[in-house]
Amino acid sequence: MPKILITGCSSGFGLETAKFFLDQDWEVVATMRKPQKDLLPTSEHLRILPLDITDPRSVARALDEAGPIDVLVNNAGFGVPSPIELTEPETARALFETNTLGTLAMVQAVLPAFRERRAGVIINVTSSTTLKPLPLVGLYRASKAAVNAFTESLAAEVSPFGVRVHLVLPGTRFGDNAFPHLRGRDNPDYAPMIERIVARIHDSSGPMTRSSDVAEAIWRIANDPSTPLRIAAGADAEAWMAEAS
Repeated sequence: MPKILITGCSSGFGLETAKFFLDQDWEVVATMRKPQKDLLPTSEHLRILPLDITDPRSVARALDEAGPIDVLVNNAGFGVPSPIELTEPETARALFETNTLGTLAMVQAVLPAFRERRAGVIINVTSSTTLKPLPLVGLYRASKAAVNAFTESLAAEVSPFGVRVHLVLPGTRFGDNAFPHLRGRDNPDYAPMIERIVARIHDSSGPMTRSSDVAEAIWRIANDPSTPLRIAAGADAEAWMAEAS
């Protein structure tokens, strides 16, 4: 029975992906900073482990407890909508520490075993915001675009070893926990733009990515070696990718 390890399973894409693979009778290692046992159905094929991808000791401990895996899904991350000028340095550093360097740490941690076995799949979940410039998401976009860039090079580096590497680019909707970091609502120059864009972020009337879209994209990659390096997940992301191509 194949085994998948998914980061960031406390909500959203990660939680839905864990449920999806459990339904397909895979062994699932669902990780999150603070494990919550009631989020997922009880199953002999499920392990829930604590994992902070910014902490090397936590990464090593989680992978040791998980044992050999066949697929790694790097989903953990967070977003901050904020003007670049006004974003606090500690917020900018946290974005790159988690979204970029945390993803890199997981990749580097699993690759020796994958390379030795001449098998394995790495799936990095980034964002369709990387496909075109948008206001208020510049630093978030940069942290995800960096993952796109190193993933593309990584795919070329490890394909001779039988290891596949892919990107999933979903549409992005910031949750309520992102808005405390937003700066500029009291700035007369930025405030009108911020209010327009925040209203657009909260508008769910148009096409948008569902968590199930991401889970299905990850399932496709895990099972189909002919999947392209990059695939969009969700109607909004697919439209943006078509425009960018």
